Amino acid sequence: MQKSSIKISNQIDELNRVTAFVEDLAEQWKLPPSLTMHLNLALEEILSNIIFYAYNDSLEHIIDIDFNLTGNKLSIQIIDEGKAFNPLETKRPDTQAPLDEREPGGLGIFLVKQLMDNLYYKRDNTQNILTLEKNI
Repeated sequence: MQKSSIKISNQIDELNRVTAFVEDLAEQWKLPPSLTMHLNLALEEILSNIIFYAYNDSLEHIIDIDFNLTGNKLSIQIIDEGKAFNPLETKRPDTQAPLDEREPGGLGIFLVKQLMDNLYYKRDNTQNILTLEKNI
């Protein structure tokens, strides 16, 4: 098993740090470039939702991101202390409707569900814990 982690604050410019971290990790763990791209896209969607919507104040909050590679399974756990939100319960967007008739929101979570093999959510006291899994 290989493990690595990064802590970021709830600032949008922190996404650049995450992207660089994932690229370095992918090189160390010899992950394929297509997987690296999918991981960065999924993390950008999830983390930007946390940064923009999880907190009701303008204070700094820490988001933990833990990476585990076991055999051919990559697991990413994202932990934040924002308001409770289960992204797995979001309504699937109507991707067939004309653009001007679609309800706003939901496409990012939909995309993450398409990119990853499994997603799990739990609320533990004050923490949202979202786990993304991808088979390699």
